[in-house]
Order: sequence, then structure tokens, then C-alpha cells
Amino acid sequence: MANFSFSRIALALALVAGLSAQAVASQPDEQVAQTATEQKVERPLPQLGLQMGAGIPDGATLSGIYRPFSWVRGEAGMSYNMISKGVRAGVSVLPFGSGPSASLEAGHYFTGNANGIARSIAGSGFHDSAILQQVGYDYANAHLGLDFGTRRVVFFIHGGMSYIRANIHNVNEQISSATGSSSSTTVSFNQDPMVRVLTPSAKLGLIVYIW
Repeated sequence: MANFSFSRIALALALVAGLSAQAVASQPDEQVAQTATEQKVERPLPQLGLQMGAGIPDGATLSGIYRPFSWVRGEAGMSYNMISKGVRAGVSVLPFGSGPSASLEAGHYFTGNANGIARSIAGSGFHDSAILQQVGYDYANAHLGLDFGTRRVVFFIHGGMSYIRANIHNVNEQISSATGSSSSTTVSFNQDPMVRVLTPSAKLGLIVYIW
């Protein structure tokens, strides 16, 4: 009888020991699974950054970027077209966070003297033009493109159509200098004429998110 009781006790102790060992062995597996689950949780994307770009009619641009969601970003900044400085703003939509994108942008260039850049292109024989003394314009872009990268660095190339509006200054002075004082024909404008152009356009750029 005593041997039977002792055997039952020994069997019970063995079962308890086996269950304890199994529980201890399963703890690392549970910790690994928990760690893997934590690693799958993505960190939020940085929202603030800087954008550098170049294009036509944008010129060279430097903008601040705000990205409240992965699929949309806004920009506002300044630009330079080798004639004068400008300001610009825009918004881009990326349905998948990267890849295909659609952008709407608008900008304004203040008036500047374009005779210098015209002379550098045409050569030393170029004579200053009164019309080029004050060159400035407004523009708006509607672009489709591709954006590569999501978290810290994004490279993009966009293309589409742009609407450009500009006032032509000093037209009467240009006509007078072209026709000369001996001409019997007189042409004059009561106000500066406005030119509107719809033209293909493109740009490329780099975004670096810093925070």
C-alpha cells in the first residue's frame, strides 16, 4: 500500500515538474512574438521638411514642406529665375504615399531687368530693350508625376501644363526706339498689354524631411 502511495506521489511530482519546464520554455517564445509584434508597429512619418527644385516656369525653388498625412503635402517658399525673386505655394496628393502624384501650384515673380540674361544668351552685340527692363509674371501649374521615397528623402519628377500671365511694360518706348523719330506712323498703348500663355511645363526636385 505504501509503495502504491509513493508511486502516485512520484508521478504527481513528475507531472508538475514537466508542466513547469514547459511553461518556462514557452516564455522566450512569447517574448519573441511580443517583440515581433512591437516591431511591426510603424513609426509616424516626419511631417516637416525642405524642398529644392528646378523647372519651367518655376525657376529654382526652395520651399518648406508640411505633410499632415502620408498621402498629402503642402509647400510654400521662394524662387529665383535669374531675373528676379518670386514666391510660390502648392499642394500635392499621393494616393499611395509614394509613386503617382498630382500637384497644383501657383507662383508670382516680381519685376526685374532681363537685359542681362538676354545679353548673356545673344552675345555682346545685343542692345538693351525697353520691354526687358521690367519682366515679371504669375503662373499656375497642374502636374502629374512620380515621387520616389517616403520617409526621409523623396525625389520627384513632375510634368503637365502651366498657365502664365504677364504684363508687357515700356511698349511705347520700345516702339519709339524701333521706328525712330523720322517715321510718320505713330503707335501707342494707353496701358501695358497683358499676355496669357498656356504651355507644357516640367520640374524635378528633392525633399528632405527633418522632423
